[in-house]
Amino acid sequence: MLSSYLAAINPVALELGPLKIHWYGIIMGTAVLLGLLLAVREGKRRGVKEDDLIDLVFWVIPAAIIGARLYYVLFEWSYYKDHLSEIIAIWNGGLAIHGGLIGAIVVGYWYVKRKNMPFLKVADIIAPSIILGQAIGRWGNFLNQEAHGGEVGRNFLESLHLPNFIIDQMQINGTYYHPTFLYESLWNLVGFALLLMMRRFNPKRGEIFLTYFAWYSLGRFFIEGLRTDSLTFTGPGWLESILNGLWSPMQVMFAAGSMDSGNIRIAQFISLLLMLGAIFMIVWRRVRGTAKESYRDPEQVREQLIEG
Repeated sequence: MLSSYLAAINPVALELGPLKIHWYGIIMGTAVLLGLLLAVREGKRRGVKEDDLIDLVFWVIPAAIIGARLYYVLFEWSYYKDHLSEIIAIWNGGLAIHGGLIGAIVVGYWYVKRKNMPFLKVADIIAPSIILGQAIGRWGNFLNQEAHGGEVGRNFLESLHLPNFIIDQMQINGTYYHPTFLYESLWNLVGFALLLMMRRFNPKRGEIFLTYFAWYSLGRFFIEGLRTDSLTFTGPGWLESILNGLWSPMQVMFAAGSMDSGNIRIAQFISLLLMLGAIFMIVWRRVRGTAKESYRDPEQVREQLIEG
């Protein structure tokens, strides 16, 4: 019966002699382009120059890719120290989003300060682009048959009413796996809609950016527990108990993914810290009264009131 199913999708989209163009790269490039177009459109409405946002992307994207790769390689050094030539092979996957965020934020902060632009204003503008890019980028993991969860039966996947091309791609060496890429992609799409909707309610400056971290981290925490390829480390038992306890509601329907080593999933731990930190910052800035500026500039608000 397995032979009657569709073969796995070839991760190479096009071969031009020795040059191979991977679907992973095409999908990531598409995510960047759509995110840039979205940010430029919103930037025009908020008084941020198009050229500044385009230049920002040219600085941030390489930093994000380098940061994502170094982060992944660092925690998988036991493998890469014996395979140094594979460190640059990002087309085979192996980009850690948290590392990418670190690289992007550090370089992005440097750039906007160099241009004398308010960092939180720019961060609010690009936050929806980031989560949209992540939603699209997860499909690169799908085509590489990576970042999946534990074993499941075909009947389970069919019960989710998934199209056959997804079900068949989730079959690896005769075994079906949780499409965690899809869970996270859908979660991020909902988050994208949420951030766009927040703009209508004129939140305090920085809160769209912080809400992005809270929303993404919440979903990543629970979805990460299903995966079998998590970066891990060995931590104290009390931390393991806290993380397992917070994730335990998922056990009503799902079994946790296996870990080859360690007892703490790094992405879960970081996601929990980011979520709590983002929520704390929103509340703290409101209580202290430091979040005085709104998403819309005061000048723009006055102009809209006059026009109305």
